[in-house]
Amino acid sequence: MDSGGEEGSNAEDYALPTEVEMLKNAWRNEKAAPEILKFDSELVLRSRKQIQLMMDLDRTMYLLRSYLRVRLLKHCNSCCSRLRSMCSTLRKTAELRNRLSMHEQEFARRCAADLKHHLEASVLSKLPDQYQSHLRQSAASEEDDMVSEPKLDVYVICRSKRFLGAFQLDDGMEEPISIEADDLYALPYKSIKPLVETGQIDLV
Repeated sequence: MDSGGEEGSNAEDYALPTEVEMLKNAWRNEKAAPEILKFDSELVLRSRKQIQLMMDLDRTMYLLRSYLRVRLLKHCNSCCSRLRSMCSTLRKTAELRNRLSMHEQEFARRCAADLKHHLEASVLSKLPDQYQSHLRQSAASEEDDMVSEPKLDVYVICRSKRFLGAFQLDDGMEEPISIEADDLYALPYKSIKPLVETGQIDLV
């Protein structure tokens, strides 16, 4: 009997998360991360199918809409700097482009083009030639110094899904910390970014 109880307990411990739980984790991570994370197209597709099948409808629709809304707000928030950054970075790297859905990429391109046109028509065309870039402070700038980047060194609240043992923060100044399963930690996002991306740690 005891053996059977232990087996049942283990089965519960290793039960796979439901679609709603996975969507909730994706939403929490996106909401708490200072940067835009990789778009989980498969999860969104499965969630939409679940809505069509009327399974846990209200909860799934709320989480799906909230997840997509948070991502949209990250595009729109601080519009000038973020869209300039998005426009510049999409041209330069595939890494950020791969985080976005096709609709998000098109949204970023259109908004960046609209913003560029607005700035040129209302302000930049009236300035001397060397100050007419919407990405650089002047023609003397060697890089896009008017483009702001997400602040990855902010502290976030996180929880590990399993015991990770000794973990060294990026600053190199502190002793390694021991990360236990299900404990809450306040850590620099930059240090745990790879663990968030691989699903080992959830943001809360």
